[in-house]
Amino acid sequence: MDPTQRVIDNLNECIRNIQDCVESLAPHIVEAAGIMTHALLNDHKILVCGNGGSAADAQHFSSEMLNRFETERPGLPAVALTTDSSTLTSIANDYRYEDIFAKQVLALGQPGDVLLGITTSGNSPNILEAIEAAHQRDMLCVALNGGQGGKLTSILNQADVNVCAPGPSTARIQEIHSIAIHCMCDLIDFHLLGQS
Repeated sequence: MDPTQRVIDNLNECIRNIQDCVESLAPHIVEAAGIMTHALLNDHKILVCGNGGSAADAQHFSSEMLNRFETERPGLPAVALTTDSSTLTSIANDYRYEDIFAKQVLALGQPGDVLLGITTSGNSPNILEAIEAAHQRDMLCVALNGGQGGKLTSILNQADVNVCAPGPSTARIQEIHSIAIHCMCDLIDFHLLGQS
């Protein structure tokens, strides 16, 4: 196949996938941003976690909160649980890899905080453990999920939000996650600051 045509095909598949889920995902993104805004307005924080590309997305979200998105404003409290290599490796070594986020949530999370868990399959054991830990700490959870939703859908509480991106591949799901992150950041700023 011609490399240019392959790129065109990938871009078109991305566009189709986004168009197919616009109507179904928008209300969930609005709800997720509302939960996070409410937490921030009440002096709470957002903890964020994910693996691989989803770890990068977790850091992406927290950087948009702590620094700024598109509008000048004070930093907002969001912590990517993916960034402290000493903590991650000590927990994985001394306990289990499945515990790397849950132990941090139990130590850092407070009632009223929000956990944003990012997974493209809904089956990442350490994300599932983090959700359970967040519930123990009376935190609400927002899941950036993918595919059919996996095991994650069965452990979310009714007050939690599942933003589940359909997609034929991890790459397409991650592309929607990136857009969802930008939409949530935009809505949080809109709720906090009003029309720019």
